[in-house]
Amino acid sequence: MRLLLATLLLAFVVGIQAQWYMFPVEAAQGAGDMWHAYSDMKDANWKNSDKYFHARGNYDAAQRGPGGKWVAEVISDARENWQGNSGRGHEDSAADQVANRWGQEGNDPNHFRPAGLPDKLLLATLLLAFVVGIQAQWYMFPVEAAQGAGDMWHAYSDMKDANWKNSDKYFHARGNYDAAQRGPGGKWVAEVISDARENWQGNSGRGHEDSAADQVANRWGQEGNDPNHFRPAGLPDKY
Repeated sequence: MRLLLATLLLAFVVGIQAQWYMFPVEAAQGAGDMWHAYSDMKDANWKNSDKYFHARGNYDAAQRGPGGKWVAEVISDARENWQGNSGRGHEDSAADQVANRWGQEGNDPNHFRPAGLPDKLLLATLLLAFVVGIQAQWYMFPVEAAQGAGDMWHAYSDMKDANWKNSDKYFHARGNYDAAQRGPGGKWVAEVISDARENWQGNSGRGHEDSAADQVANRWGQEGNDPNHFRPAGLPDKY
């Protein structure tokens, strides 16, 4: 029992100390939030937006913890006292304090948001998503190309293994289709391999007409069309 009480007391003391250790950190972060809101307000220069930015700065700071809420109150009180005594008017300063307290208590700052104020966070989020998406595509490009090359080789290997009359167009279409399904990298490598193969075959005396017919099947698969369009009758299902 005494051990349990000692443990609870220790946990309480450690918790209190941890809160006080974090207090100055929260205060510093909260001051940054207040400055960020002020900077955004000056940058936006939007009519009747000051109450929104006051509420937002105080809200963001208060979310940091007790230190953040404390510094939000100190900064807000000092600012409004100075403005109230500078001839700006006590009524406007009192209205600002309503917005300040609103944010400090954790209420949604958008309550004071003026119509038409640009949503910089939304624009930044969309831009970030676009950039990340583009980067992800380029990171995957060589992977897709390697996988697509494997698909092309697999189709060629199956064509040789099947040794089935009039099946070459089907296997060309299938290899290109499978590669293109990997993504941009797969489609690119399918085009490169197909063009190189048909150029070599066309110049090897096989005949440009047959090579051109192969390219029709290649493009058919690259564009995502069903390779079975070229499937010859009787070709075993495993192909």
